Amino acid sequence: MSSTAKIDNSLREQIIADPEVILEDQDLMRALVAANEKALGGNIVDLRGIAMERLEARLDRLEDTHRSVIAAAYENLAGTNQVHRAILRMLDPVTFEDFLKELDGDVAEILRVDCIRLVLESVQTGDDPALRKLGDVLSVAEPGFVDAYLTAGRDAPVRQVTLRQAIPQSDMIYGEAAEWIRSEACLKLDFGEGRLPGMLVMGSEDPHQFRPNQGTDLLAFFAGTFERAMRRWLA
Repeated sequence: MSSTAKIDNSLREQIIADPEVILEDQDLMRALVAANEKALGGNIVDLRGIAMERLEARLDRLEDTHRSVIAAAYENLAGTNQVHRAILRMLDPVTFEDFLKELDGDVAEILRVDCIRLVLESVQTGDDPALRKLGDVLSVAEPGFVDAYLTAGRDAPVRQVTLRQAIPQSDMIYGEAAEWIRSEACLKLDFGEGRLPGMLVMGSEDPHQFRPNQGTDLLAFFAGTFERAMRRWLA
């Protein structure tokens, strides 16, 4: 004769009173299904159990997707708030010198980059004491430098926003910081008809901060706002 283990009366009453406790416990449900399959024997295929396993796998994938979507939404919201704060800070200065200082100061800190550099193309690229007074933030380059830097000398289309980890060798932009910059975001600037282009470069020591597969919508918006702010100083 075989004996069947009896469940404790208090536990039995608790399960009868609230059966959803078992239904909501995935590990417990798996154990019950496995016990049922074992009781059926090896010659019987439990289609309902197979269907349940497939539904559980699909549910797990849906939950993972749901978490990924929520995480991406929070990350995008945080990025949007960062850019908005940086733009507001960028619009505060009343002089061009203060504008450049804030650019590589509070604006860089808000955007969590290690340095920001502004490159302006000009037909006059000689040594100017006024430019030296503005510090390392601003560089003046010959016409065509921006496109050459963005394409790294290759025959490739020039995008408004370029994200990359392979940085062309150029001390003109980063100066001494060129040794430790590992990724950058390059924003090509259009200052209007009849003006040479410029470029805003954000450099980071983190090689993964800017990658080619990242979205560029927020940086494109920042570039558009920066162009309009610069036109005020170039007027």
